[in-house]
Amino acid sequence: MLVAADKFKGSLTAVQVAERVTAGLRRVVPELEVETLPVADGGDGTVAAAVAAGFERREVTVTGPVGDTVTAAFALRGTTAVVEMAEASGLQLLPAGVFAPLTATTYGSGELLRAALDAGATSIVFGVGGSATTDGGAGMLAALGARFLDADGEPVGPGGGALAGLASADLSGLDPRFADVELVLASDVDNPLTGPKGCAAVYGPQKGASPEDVETLDAALAHYARVLEKAIGPQAAELAASPGAGGAGGIGYGALLIGASFRPGIELMLDVLGFAPALERATLVITGEGSLDEQTLHGKAPAGVAAAARAAGKDVVAVCGRLALAPEALGAAGIRRAYPLSALEPDPAKSIPNAGPLLERVASDIARDFLS
Repeated sequence: MLVAADKFKGSLTAVQVAERVTAGLRRVVPELEVETLPVADGGDGTVAAAVAAGFERREVTVTGPVGDTVTAAFALRGTTAVVEMAEASGLQLLPAGVFAPLTATTYGSGELLRAALDAGATSIVFGVGGSATTDGGAGMLAALGARFLDADGEPVGPGGGALAGLASADLSGLDPRFADVELVLASDVDNPLTGPKGCAAVYGPQKGASPEDVETLDAALAHYARVLEKAIGPQAAELAASPGAGGAGGIGYGALLIGASFRPGIELMLDVLGFAPALERATLVITGEGSLDEQTLHGKAPAGVAAAARAAGKDVVAVCGRLALAPEALGAAGIRRAYPLSALEPDPAKSIPNAGPLLERVASDIARDFLS
């Protein structure tokens, strides 16, 4: 039995999900051998999943999204690092109810990448998602040695809104170590930088951006890409249109500019976490996340787990807080059956704080249905 589930956002981490599912299974089959492999798709929770898989947790002090000091972590095993931008520039780092769509910066994410280099990493998985930012990765690049100046030759301010005043860009001072590092951008979105499917239009509202803010940010990011085109040539425009450039408020674009290759987050993370050998040992796979819905089918962790398991001929069931997919859609994704907590407690106000005990109950149901 393999439990490979993502977090239930707002209630349980991926590690806690695995613990609760294991406890519920063993209520019915006490001697059951259960292997747990918490997973993530590159967004928040990616470092925690790597640590659960045996990576060492390293903590550093970096600049948060609104300029304050925060403690952020990356994961290291040998010369491979897993860096999660949300640790330094994530929405969860903002004060409750406070957003900064025009001014939030990715500077701390650059500091986090630099810390991974300082720790000896020669291969970096850069998970992006859950960001508070829409600055096209300009803050990250500045932390790594790039210069973004206004018409007076002064550094532009933090955040995507300030990029409207960008007059020149100089990437010649970027940390030279990236020339010898394998940097892989792990993201569950393939949006370009700008336009109707760009990061401001699609994800800006989640970060507090008004319709006017979205227009401002999209125009500023388009201007940013044009200035970069003058600095480094047509590659800047090509990368802005590339899949993944719009990841996490455009930090994907910044990563591509320093030589990152793009891979869907869950595919990459399954490789890094050692999913294939664990899958070989499994007879049944349990995956899941807080909400199984249309988004799940587009690169989220349960879909990646189910696809890999189906290719290996293994049955998959899913646990979730809320189920918004028809059985046909689940089947097409390779999931035989889903067990939502809402079937036991339909009121989210009660289900979310009691997700752990409810998850144990549905795991017991899985054991009775598939192991008895």
